[in-house]
Amino acid sequence: MSVWTQFTDTFGAALVFLGAAICLLGVIGMLRLPDVLSRSHAATKPQTLGLLLVLAGVALRMRSGMDLATLALIGFFQLMTSPVASHLVARSAYRTGQIEHGDLLIDDLDEQLTERAPEPEPEQGSGTS
Repeated sequence: MSVWTQFTDTFGAALVFLGAAICLLGVIGMLRLPDVLSRSHAATKPQTLGLLLVLAGVALRMRSGMDLATLALIGFFQLMTSPVASHLVARSAYRTGQIEHGDLLIDDLDEQLTERAPEPEPEQGSGTS
């Protein structure tokens, strides 16, 4: 085993450990943070970074082209789906009233929802006079 191979294996193991630790911190944040937006943040940002570090560590250990392509696809889809899912969870929590509006510093979504809200149609009589 060459020195370079041993170095990449050791560095890869360190990246896997660091990624797993960051994922663990994200899970602890999800369990401990008080509101939906904070939990949504803890569910996506550390998890994405942790998974990318784990994938980088595994990529240093697996040196086959097909393995690296598979790991790259996993990382790509993680980067594409995690922010979208977090955004949808936060937006649905906002629309269902689970977010304290007083805690928000800037509430741009409120302006967008009030501008596009359809006006209720006036009620018509039952037709019998």
